[in-house]
Amino acid sequence: MSSKLIAPSVLAADFANLQRDIEMINQSDADWFHIDIMDGVFVPNISFGMPVLKAISKHAKKTIDVHLMIVEPDRYIKTFAELGSNILTVHYEACTHLHRTLQAIKAEGMQAGVALNPHTNVNVLEDTINDIDLVCLMSVNPGFGGQSFIENTYNKVTQLKALIERKGASTKIEIDGGVTNKNAKQLVDAGADVLVAGSYVFKSSDQPKTIKDLRILANS
Repeated sequence: MSSKLIAPSVLAADFANLQRDIEMINQSDADWFHIDIMDGVFVPNISFGMPVLKAISKHAKKTIDVHLMIVEPDRYIKTFAELGSNILTVHYEACTHLHRTLQAIKAEGMQAGVALNPHTNVNVLEDTINDIDLVCLMSVNPGFGGQSFIENTYNKVTQLKALIERKGASTKIEIDGGVTNKNAKQLVDAGADVLVAGSYVFKSSDQPKTIKDLRILANS
């Protein structure tokens, strides 16, 4: 059985000490870097753009999981590949031609992810699940860190896992938003493979220990 992965969200890092926090993730038990790109249009917030991702890529020694919360993501697929993204996740709600977008991501040598907002039913992925490497279920409304977890997420994970198994897909399930030691085990038991943790990690007094404990809990 494959191990469950922990992906600290860099959005919650200390931007005045970004290299320090990148090195902390490198040296910790974390598996991936989770990078949120927001445009202020698709979501009511602006995070960071290409220069910051380029700086992160220069120092990151683990998988770079980029989550685009932007309109017209197709315009930037090639750029994000060039900036070192290993996984590129687009929002279902932002893609008119999702299948074409997924193919374009894979053509640039990246794994293709699709994110679903809390109100979006997992059944919308029925016809594309075999083309998707990662589904990111938003367990908060996208746009801001530090929000509380939406309880219906457990049901969505169960439904998505059933869809993946029914279609014979190898898609991983990622949970993004409000993940802590209080819900990690239940999410994994429901079928989650990757847990994104932002505020929970970076607001803790011992970040490496928090990551390690979360990974142990997820794999227990």
